[in-house]
Order: sequence, then C-alpha cells, then structure tokens
Amino acid sequence: MIEHVQSRNQIPREPLRLMSRVYKFILPDVRNALDGWKKVAGDIPDPELRKQALASIETKKFHCQGGAVYAAANLEQRHVLIPLIVAFQTISDYLDNLCDRSTSMDPGDFRLLHQSMLDAVNPEFELKDYYALRDERDDGGYLVALVKACRSGISKLPGYSAAQPYITDLVGLYTDLQVYKHIDPKLREAALLDWWEQHKEKTPQLHWNEFAAATGSTLGVFMLFLAASDTELNGKSAKVIHDAYFPHVCGLHIMLDYLIDQEEDEIGGDLNFCSYYEDKETMLTRIAMIVDGARKDVASLPASSFHVMIIEGLVALYLSDPKVSQQQEIRDVSKQLMRRSPLMRVFFFINSRWIRKQLL
Repeated sequence: MIEHVQSRNQIPREPLRLMSRVYKFILPDVRNALDGWKKVAGDIPDPELRKQALASIETKKFHCQGGAVYAAANLEQRHVLIPLIVAFQTISDYLDNLCDRSTSMDPGDFRLLHQSMLDAVNPEFELKDYYALRDERDDGGYLVALVKACRSGISKLPGYSAAQPYITDLVGLYTDLQVYKHIDPKLREAALLDWWEQHKEKTPQLHWNEFAAATGSTLGVFMLFLAASDTELNGKSAKVIHDAYFPHVCGLHIMLDYLIDQEEDEIGGDLNFCSYYEDKETMLTRIAMIVDGARKDVASLPASSFHVMIIEGLVALYLSDPKVSQQQEIRDVSKQLMRRSPLMRVFFFINSRWIRKQLL
C-alpha cells in the first residue's frame, strides 16, 4: 500500500524538505522532459497543430511542474513518474488548446481527441486516428507518441492494476467535461446540467458547477500514479485515495484556476465556473468550504501532512499569480482567503512567487 512507498522514501512531511526536493529534482527533470516534447512538437507538419502544441508547452508548463510534485514522495521512482506525469499533462494541455481555439464545435471531434487520454491509461485499448473528425490531422505522430509515453511509464508501475479502474473513472469524467464545455456556447450549460443530473448523487454537497470543476483536475490521476509505484497497492487502498481526492481536492484545484481566469475567460467567451455564483461573498464561502472539505478528506490518508501541503500549495500557487493583482474582485477574494491561511500557505505563496520569477 502507499504508506510503504512513503516510509521507504521518507516522504516529505514539512514544507522545507518538500521544496528542497522540488528545486533540486522535480523542476530540472520536468524542464528536461518538456524540452524533449517541445522538440517533437516543433516538427509537427500541420501549422495549426504545431502552433497549439508549442503554445500549450510554453504557456502551461506550470501544470506539469505542479503535477510532478507527486514524484517528490517517491524520488527513487521519479525517473518513471515525472515522464509519465509530464506526458499525460501535456496531452491534457494540448487538447485543451485545440478545443478552446478549435475550428470545430463537433462534440464527436472533442470526444475522439480525448479518447487519447483514456487510451493512454488503458494500455489494452487500441490506438486510434484521434484527428479523424477534424480538418487539421497531420501531427507527425505527436499525440500517439504522448500516448505511448504514458503507456511506457504505466508498464513500470507495479501496482497499476489496482489503480487503473479509479484512474479510468477520473479520466472518463474529465473527457465528458471537455466535450460539454467546448461545444456551442448556446448548448453547453444545458449539456453540463444534464450530465450533472447523471452524477449528482456522487457529490450531493456540491453545486453543479463545482462538480464539473472537480472533474477537470488531473491531480487525482497523478496521486494514483504515485500510489501505483508501490508493489503493495491494492484496490481498497486505491479507492481510499480516489475518494480522498475527488471531489474536494480536485475541485479546489480547478475552482482556483477559474477564479484567477474570470476576466480572461469573459473576454474570450470561454466557460468559467466561478461566474455562476450570485456574488463575491457566495463564491468565497463556497471555495472556503471546498478547502475545508479537502483538508478533511486527506486526513484519512497515510502521511496526510504531505497532502495538506499539496492543498496549501495549490492555494498559494494560484493566489500568487500576477492576474490576481490585476483584478479588483479577485484581489479581494485572494486577500480574504490568505487571511485564513496557516503559515504553511504563506511559505508556499512566497516560493510560488519566486518560481514564477524564474520562469519569466
């Protein structure tokens, strides 16, 4: 089970040790992995696909950096976990760019593209022509190479069979969200509400927009990748991890992402789940509730202090974004959330700002 991985590798239980590993091992390894994919993306024949692939790596690299933090809990296996996490997150970011800036609004196209993510975590599935329903199709094998890289990493995870059903569940929900959120704006809210009706009994404490946000996170998948690096992981332990991350930890991740992107999404006409709250106070109350739910859920996990650091690091990472200072309403919400902060979050806030400066 995952506690065995954690004890063997002396999982970091305090912020200083965690950030030391991040600076020394995680960030350099992520940079190397992304540099490799950037070279492959640069050779994509189709100009639009090449543009979106390169843009997703350049503008969303922090997604890979954040996800790869899970490898800090098993440094002995970081040579497996980091390339796997980077490849999977790169698929997610690339497809998000393709769908956000799509020349198509065909839900079948979006679903076929995202089938690549399901194929990436289910090595027994046959590979497909993921571009079959769109005009731009020649990526020189880029997307299939990413899928194969995920499968290669998965083959080296001894506990993957126990984690696979729960990973597939999360990726299936993620795929549904990406289909419904990218269709014609006149149709998407009704489609999302119909979809929520099918699943709302899973998360009765959440509003429909909060459930949808929770399905948009890859953190539960990354935690299960980490858990699967343990030979003793079993189905019961994998379910505990799944339930500890979904919906609150995953929901917090994406609600914070939408929180800082409200102005940008309004200009671009993109869906933003924070826009469905009636006022700023309600939004703050609901996000604070999700933070509390996340803390309570991870308390059930071994080495829960590591997962608490993930939660506090998430809040700090997003609230340190330069977009926060540029938007009055978001700045007000950020200040209120930080007032409730433990010292750990302040520590991560300072580190997040420093890391951002290094990326400029």
